Amino acid sequence: MGLYRRIISTRALPWRVRKNLEHWTETQCRVRHAPLYRWLHFGDATDRLEPVTTGPKHHFFGYYDKCPWNASGSLLLSHEVGFNDRSPTADDTACIGVVPLNDRKRFECLGTTRCWNWQQGAMLRWNPLAPDREFFYNDRRDGRFVGILRNIDGVELRSYEKPLYAVCHDGKTGLSLNFARLHRLRPGYGYAGLADPFADDLDPKEDGIDRIDLSDGTMQQLVSLAELAGQVTEDAGAAHYVNHIQVSPGGERAAFFHIWTRDIATWRARLFTIRLDGSELSCLLDTAFISHYDWLDDEHILVWAHKPAEKRHFLLCNQRDRSIRVVGKDVLTEDGHCSFSPDRSWVLNDTYPDPYDMRTLMIFRWPDGPRIDLARLYSPKKRWWGEIRCDLHPRWRRDGKAICIDSVHNGERQVYVMDIEELVG
Repeated sequence: MGLYRRIISTRALPWRVRKNLEHWTETQCRVRHAPLYRWLHFGDATDRLEPVTTGPKHHFFGYYDKCPWNASGSLLLSHEVGFNDRSPTADDTACIGVVPLNDRKRFECLGTTRCWNWQQGAMLRWNPLAPDREFFYNDRRDGRFVGILRNIDGVELRSYEKPLYAVCHDGKTGLSLNFARLHRLRPGYGYAGLADPFADDLDPKEDGIDRIDLSDGTMQQLVSLAELAGQVTEDAGAAHYVNHIQVSPGGERAAFFHIWTRDIATWRARLFTIRLDGSELSCLLDTAFISHYDWLDDEHILVWAHKPAEKRHFLLCNQRDRSIRVVGKDVLTEDGHCSFSPDRSWVLNDTYPDPYDMRTLMIFRWPDGPRIDLARLYSPKKRWWGEIRCDLHPRWRRDGKAICIDSVHNGERQVYVMDIEELVG
């Protein structure tokens, strides 16, 4: 615990004094004396965050489960858009491209897309088979959502009949879902522009997760919504969908959320895993509330969720024996976008805005700490919340020595990097 936290937590000072000090620190000190604010929180006045994009246009990468750096670390994938204050419509186009890191703040547009959202963008990701020069993303063409493979020269290499949600680490297989249904039932995560072909069906057997062979484009269904819904005995009349697919590090299994909802605003979710040939469908966690997660290895998943008979924690769930244990019980106390470092020695995480509209960026040494806070960033909910919120979505560089975030703390949505080698080395 840093000096500031020790001061405002001590009972030696009256409660009113501590609250007044906290209010001054998080409002006036943060704005007028930024170095002092950083020193109070982190014991260091240095601003470690470095912007790699700049206005007047807005830039962001997207979700926390993909690496924006290419293999050599010379390029950073990003989206560029002209607005930052509303949800994208079917007519809004985003540029997709790269930021050469030896020429900071110069975005190079390599293509455009009409398939994007503020949370996950167009699902930009580098091709594991050519991670220095080729990348995937999604687009809308001829009345369909499709997946695209492009290179850093701007040349389109191929397209796929369905959009990509996840790509296996060997680059041979992609996984897809119904982004029109996702847009209808979970606004902010799907794509505008197309109607859900199964809108009148609560649990269609033709819809679910599809596997795509990335070499020839052939597809097969991995699991259907009807199969998933058949295991739910409560909530008759709810609409079912899937979201948040992620492949395990060794490529043995994929994890995903099965979600059902009656009114969009509220939902229930279960965490499933499945082998990539469609066998061994298994419900790993069914505790009503499940949020962000990451694979530790092919057997274990770290996830923020209800622990049976307890409150919410980060839980380490064992795929094989179904054991569950709490991680970081006293220091990882709220939901965040968690991801393991490439060597699995650290967990990178963030928070949602606190009562002062501040998000905290942190790392946690695996498996028992300590937690090291890296930054606190202003993210006012009155301007950016709901579908247009700007979560930090922290992501690791491939060597584990730097991280990347999206942030609005300077009034624009931009991309930032932070070198943390001295902390994790």
